[in-house]
Amino acid sequence: MRTILITGGTGLIGKALTAQFSEHGYKVIIFTRNPAGHKKEEADYIKFTGWDIEAQTYDAAALQEADTIIHLAGAGVADKRWSQNRKKEILESRTKSSNLLIKAIRETPNKIKTVVCASAIGWYGADPRIPNPKPFLETDEASNDFLGDTCRQWEESIHPIAQFGKRLVKLRTGIVLSNHGGALPAFKKPIRFGAAGILGSGKQYVSWIHIDDLCRMYLQAVEDPNLFGSYNAVAPKPVTNKELTIKLAKELKGSFYVPLHIPSFVLKAVLGEMSMEVLKSVTVSCEKIRKAGFNFIFPSIDSAFNELIVK
Repeated sequence: MRTILITGGTGLIGKALTAQFSEHGYKVIIFTRNPAGHKKEEADYIKFTGWDIEAQTYDAAALQEADTIIHLAGAGVADKRWSQNRKKEILESRTKSSNLLIKAIRETPNKIKTVVCASAIGWYGADPRIPNPKPFLETDEASNDFLGDTCRQWEESIHPIAQFGKRLVKLRTGIVLSNHGGALPAFKKPIRFGAAGILGSGKQYVSWIHIDDLCRMYLQAVEDPNLFGSYNAVAPKPVTNKELTIKLAKELKGSFYVPLHIPSFVLKAVLGEMSMEVLKSVTVSCEKIRKAGFNFIFPSIDSAFNELIVK
């Protein structure tokens, strides 16, 4: 049986990928710091096992069983304010987990053929101009801001995997839209009370992707031997923050909502340095993955909301 080993498999994307790959006939093994806490989630072809990034230990038998690794491990970027300690945690949770995978593959006989590593469109920084920005491409250099530098070090930390003859694919992921976590529940919250919260001017572009399309992209990355290197995991049609917010408000409340601009100084007071990210315009191209044969089920924000919003 084909076996996928997932690091960071207990988060939003990891749970969705576990469901998808098990439905496609794969056995899924999830590396987690607390396997005992997930025993109730185990099934015939889903298993949780331990690894410890700080101690650099892992389940060698699980690694030997796997054909493919999906590497998602990393502290949530938007979970807490960015203190210096939190920024260090965000970076090191990614680089140290990559180091552990490389160590494991170096010292343990294995049959791994492919490693698919998460990355993020934080690599690109802000659009040089709006409106009508030129979309970022995979060949563009990393930004020199915090997220750009984090993504650069994140991707560089996994590069040695290729030296072992493994096919390496990196998916630079945009804002993931799902009903089970991530950005969408946060967008919905004020709308439930009748306020469509537009962030700053609302003119900043958001490059997003529906969770189902993201999972299908991971499936293609695993199964298509012609894919390697970096790909942008974003939908074909980025939208402005204002457009996204108003469309979501109409889906949820019809005409019973009030557009409310949240000034940038308020966001800065609440979010600190992280406010720069929600106010930043980032327009990213998905042409490379489309040319590789990927077809989006949810190419527009309308199609995504039609599926995600239960009327």
